[in-house]
Amino acid sequence: MPDAIHFYEPRNGHRLPHDPFNAIVGPRPIGWISSRSAVGALNLAPYSFFNAFNYTPPIVGFASIGYKDTVRNVEQTGEFGWNLVTRPLAEAMNQTCAPVPPEVSEFGLAGLTPVDSRIIAVPRVAESPVSFECRCTQIVQLQRASGETVPTWLVLGEVVAVHIAQTLLKDGVYDTASAEHVLRGGGPSDYFSITPAQLFHMARPA
Repeated sequence: MPDAIHFYEPRNGHRLPHDPFNAIVGPRPIGWISSRSAVGALNLAPYSFFNAFNYTPPIVGFASIGYKDTVRNVEQTGEFGWNLVTRPLAEAMNQTCAPVPPEVSEFGLAGLTPVDSRIIAVPRVAESPVSFECRCTQIVQLQRASGETVPTWLVLGEVVAVHIAQTLLKDGVYDTASAEHVLRGGGPSDYFSITPAQLFHMARPA
């Protein structure tokens, strides 16, 4: 066991140069969320709090710290897309972090191509090798243990369609390492990528 432990209660501050919570719960997949407003304005934004939560049906979700354009768009239309961020797309993804007005499309800002989805009205990122088309199932404002609400909204959606580049299917199995997923770390600018070097196999107990 470690000889010394840094202990803190989050409500009293962490007493460190940077909050370690994001670094400990990570690296995390990036929720690169495409959405469309009720009047048709396109939005593309990355969310570092993102993950999958169910197999059948497949459900994914992201948390927005602050009521942002993406949350508003999903509330208005009931749809959103998720687009995989790969190492070649990292810089473009970073450009979509820019704080721009709702009428400015991050697709154009980052030089990305919106392409029509098959089932939902929200486009996906043509340059991304994997995309999910999602229909919103729940939007939940988070709260403290005391019941007090916090300004963060969890958006959950059922994946109703999946797009995968054929090059990432090896004998019918999705090749995560070859896709070079980009994951968010905890520091102000920390990201990680997945390569074959990180792969290991471990069978579940029978």
